[in-house]
Amino acid sequence: MRFLSLLVGAILVSASLFAQTDMQLELSPDKVNLALRRTADGLLRLSGDSTSRIPAIEQTGPGVWRVRLERPFRYEQLPGLLQSSLDLFEIKQPYDVAVRRCEDAIIDLGYHQQDFLQTKSVACQGRDLDESCHFIEISFLKQHAKKPFWAGINGLLILILSGVAGFWIFRRQKSVSLPPLADDEKDWLEFGNSRLDVSGQQLIHGDERQALTFRETKLLKLFVTSPDQLLERDFILREVWADEGVLVGRSVDVFVSRLRKKLAVDLTVGIVAVHGVGYRLETGK
Repeated sequence: MRFLSLLVGAILVSASLFAQTDMQLELSPDKVNLALRRTADGLLRLSGDSTSRIPAIEQTGPGVWRVRLERPFRYEQLPGLLQSSLDLFEIKQPYDVAVRRCEDAIIDLGYHQQDFLQTKSVACQGRDLDESCHFIEISFLKQHAKKPFWAGINGLLILILSGVAGFWIFRRQKSVSLPPLADDEKDWLEFGNSRLDVSGQQLIHGDERQALTFRETKLLKLFVTSPDQLLERDFILREVWADEGVLVGRSVDVFVSRLRKKLAVDLTVGIVAVHGVGYRLETGK
């Protein structure tokens, strides 16, 4: 009976794993085009402009589209309008957004979709955007779909055979109780009088727990693993934001400010700014 249970478990685990083998999802250029045109139209209308022509949507690279707006618009209205347009056309892929100057392609503002979905706000909302021409650029990140169950049949058979072999080896060994995980093997980091629960995205101080966003967790982990070390702004951007496709320098200041507020309960630590260079997590050691 025990052998049968192990075998059934192996089959179920394997089916789950192999049913999720990567298969790149396809984007519909027509749907992206319509979603961006709807977004641009909404931004212009909210700014009192219902007559200006909206230029053709451009695809500048794999998964990257942009629309040119020569009239001023309110940046804080962009995230909600864009997300509602993508939802309308059933576009589910995650994405980054950059607002670039037309003249030199420099990023003035930008955000990652996950930040907006978690907090319904993005960094730099309410800041002035100059009235020059801008591109609204959306970069879709890779997402994967599930393959049919039978696509993983070969791996399933291998896993079943491995389970059978493992069962017979297990029968010939004495049962050994595993010791509990040591503190350094658990998915948290201790600093000052606080702990960072990385997988749970929580900052813990005594009995108090504060929820963190994905990006706040990533940034705080970078500071905690480099205590009392000066981290340059460019290094922070690369480590925390570059893998998402968009680098927004102002985001560093915004997220550091958020972390400072949440760390205020722990008087033994603090994030210190070094003007023009970067930031350092001081732990008093």
